[in-house]
Amino acid sequence: MTVNFAHRGASGYYPENTMLSFKKAIEMGCTGIETDVQMTRDGSLILMHDERVDRTTNGTGFVKDFSFDDIRKLDAGGFFSKEFAGEKVPAIEELIELVKDKDIVINFEIKSGIIIYDKIEEKLIDTIYKYGIEKKVILSSFNHYSMVMCKRLSKEIKTGLLYMEGIYRPERYCRFVGADALHPYFYTLRKEVIDEIKRENVMINTFTVNEERYMKYLLKEKIDGIITNYPDKLKKLMEESHE
Repeated sequence: MTVNFAHRGASGYYPENTMLSFKKAIEMGCTGIETDVQMTRDGSLILMHDERVDRTTNGTGFVKDFSFDDIRKLDAGGFFSKEFAGEKVPAIEELIELVKDKDIVINFEIKSGIIIYDKIEEKLIDTIYKYGIEKKVILSSFNHYSMVMCKRLSKEIKTGLLYMEGIYRPERYCRFVGADALHPYFYTLRKEVIDEIKRENVMINTFTVNEERYMKYLLKEKIDGIITNYPDKLKKLMEESHE
């Protein structure tokens, strides 16, 4: 069964990477949540896509320069709509608490490409084990060095390699890196590419799929996971495909 990953929560309808967005995604029937991990000046792991707070909050500056307390003072909802003003930037523990007893996979994307956060992999993996959710998590990153580090720290937590372009024989590269999954931009997934990846028993979790025609194609190809801003649309198509 394809995992319906809500991209930063139900971010097509609600402010991304907020607890509201995650809760609404669960109400819409998602079976996975994709989110982004950054680290504050004092070493707290928070959920935000950008290295800067400017786009999604009323603040200015880099996440790395804020303390956790200062990050929490920011408004993370008003950028999307005035009705969501007052939403906070979540700590990763809040999302884990929300889903730890639910049948939901969390895809934590480690944002360690532009800013190299010291020991972010160790901190994240320690937190995952603290809550006992190591079987319900997949880690991903565009920084594949980070994914190699994660495998060194934990053999059992799955890792996925994010990429945008048409990598030649990505399934071989995935095996070389030691990852469990490929997380490609969906435009790269021609049928022959999908078939080669499947032959190597490599998982495919693709992003960010918002149009129904692409959802239908990927469901037909039995992709392992589809990351979407509209988990309700994907759920409806999944139900229809099993009628």
